[in-house]
Amino acid sequence: MTAEQHRSHFIDLRPFRSSPAFARLWIGSTLAGLGGQLTIVTIMLQMYDLTESTFAVSMIAVAGLVPMIIAGIYGGMLADAFDRRAVALIAATVTFGSTAVLATLTWANLETVWWLYALSIVNSAANSIVLATRQAIVPRLLPRELLPAASALGGITVGIMVMAGPALAGVLVALTGYAWTYTLDVILMTSLFLGLWTLPSLRPEGDVVRPGLESLRDGWRFLRRASNIRLQFILDIIAMTFGQPLALFPAIGAVLLGGGPITTGLLTASVAAGAFASSLFSGRVGAIRRQGLGIERAIIVYGVSIAALGMVLGAAALGWLAPVGVDADTPNVALIALACIVLAVSGAADNISSIFRNTMVQAAVPDAIRGRLQGIFIVVVAGGPRLGALYAGTLATLTALWFPPLLGGFVIIALVAMLVRASPRFRAYDAENPAP
Repeated sequence: MTAEQHRSHFIDLRPFRSSPAFARLWIGSTLAGLGGQLTIVTIMLQMYDLTESTFAVSMIAVAGLVPMIIAGIYGGMLADAFDRRAVALIAATVTFGSTAVLATLTWANLETVWWLYALSIVNSAANSIVLATRQAIVPRLLPRELLPAASALGGITVGIMVMAGPALAGVLVALTGYAWTYTLDVILMTSLFLGLWTLPSLRPEGDVVRPGLESLRDGWRFLRRASNIRLQFILDIIAMTFGQPLALFPAIGAVLLGGGPITTGLLTASVAAGAFASSLFSGRVGAIRRQGLGIERAIIVYGVSIAALGMVLGAAALGWLAPVGVDADTPNVALIALACIVLAVSGAADNISSIFRNTMVQAAVPDAIRGRLQGIFIVVVAGGPRLGALYAGTLATLTALWFPPLLGGFVIIALVAMLVRASPRFRAYDAENPAP
């Protein structure tokens, strides 16, 4: 194998060379996303500390679901009607403000369960607008053939965010408390403004539809015709609803695997480590034309790994490989390591699916409607895990911590295989001739 062939297995960095504006946006988004993950994990830990309830932790995500859906959809309409740079900057300012308020309340010892819920809702709603608008911006900065590489670089961002963020949050909470962790997020978020502020003006191309019911109907009419885009949204909702055990991690670290907040951080970081590794070796992914088939296979692997996590947690519940007593100071090291491995596989599979799904939306959707479809895409990507939190938290409360991932993994495998096999057009999707 030649040196060029060997390098082709690694991530494609041409988007950075092709567009300095994309490079700045990527750097700012990565640093701000790292801070955002600090806050997400810290709120979960703080909520569990205040309530000792897995259900209360899961409700953080659920409470923000409807506002996030509304904000994502309306944000997409704004991105298709106004300068996308300005829309993203305004939404980022709201996200920054909500995080600053959270830090201030915690330093003043005024935080309550309801404040945590309220600020989480504001943060997630504003952030969904930022994400939708930013994703609609990327195809304007890069040629179509570099969009898979840009999506893979997004996987690197997710890997850095979720791999370093939760682990750092666990350590910071354990060593310094909640206030310092929120404050660090406020500092890191300033980098997002640099990436957005240096962009050129980016008004949508084509016919502009003002935000409102007609804009919403216009997007819905397009989605009804776009069977490939519609099915990939459905597949991701299935995967995230039945295969998202994040809300269980604080309780798993506290009572099942032991290790407390550090275990919570390690489990979450393992998902990101898998995403990071799969992006790092994604050089050949951009050459795959059958992206619909790639989505199916990646999500089935994801389902297998989530079911495997349920089995590991079941073994922990039976006391396998455990020391005499498992608690926050006495972890079950062997099963924690095994859980981290299967979660890394799930992160890798989800990231490969995300590369294909994101590229499909960016390449197959016209610019005039891309903001609205990206808004729906972000609602699916961010809303699915919130439904997953409700599923996992409720079922774990009624049964056991290991049961939701075990059942959910098998549900994912069955539903995805059935739906994709019933849609030959999706399985035959060709990236060289993108058709929504």
